[in-house]
Amino acid sequence: MISAQNWADAEQLWDFQQMHHEVRPCSVAIGLGSHDLGVAEVAVDLYNRGMAPLIVFTGATSRTTRERMPRGEAEHYRERALELGVPDSAILVEPQARNTGENIRFSRSLLAAQGIPVESVLLVSKPYEERRAYATARKLWPEVEIVSASAPMTLGEYADSIQDAGLVLDMLVGAQQRLFVYPKREFIVSMDVPANVIEAYHRLRLAGFTNRAISSC
Repeated sequence: MISAQNWADAEQLWDFQQMHHEVRPCSVAIGLGSHDLGVAEVAVDLYNRGMAPLIVFTGATSRTTRERMPRGEAEHYRERALELGVPDSAILVEPQARNTGENIRFSRSLLAAQGIPVESVLLVSKPYEERRAYATARKLWPEVEIVSASAPMTLGEYADSIQDAGLVLDMLVGAQQRLFVYPKREFIVSMDVPANVIEAYHRLRLAGFTNRAISSC
């Protein structure tokens, strides 16, 4: 059961995980691989709006995408973009990355190898992963401007799309935990977390929403 307090706490985490950036034209859009084809669709929308002349889709497969995306997350994203009318010439595929750090590093290397200058990046992710993706990019690619983007969805809309509200709360707790843990491991830059978000996070952990938490922490 998800209580009213659980949901209120989850909404605080949901809001905090998003960067609330105003999208603007950038050198390139990078779509971070996942189970969610909505990331590819957001990247396509940004391309169609003239926000980026080129899209990089990055991602191999993981335990959650191996069956759904057997050709790799980036390749399935590319196929979706082609279905939506993006020309193949406007898409690059990075098929090896298995985590967010590799998404950033490998995409950066691919663009450099293609001789494409990058001053700014539209970083497209799932809504609840915006902040960690941003913090990762700031750590690994500090000289470019990062503009975060995701599907404009409420927590309720996203939970309905996943059809598993408990899983969404687990994922929010896992995402928040990584913002605490990963700076110590030098995976991401440290970001200030408001007290109300910290309190909401701890209440959700105590309520048992820990299936996506790092087990050693």
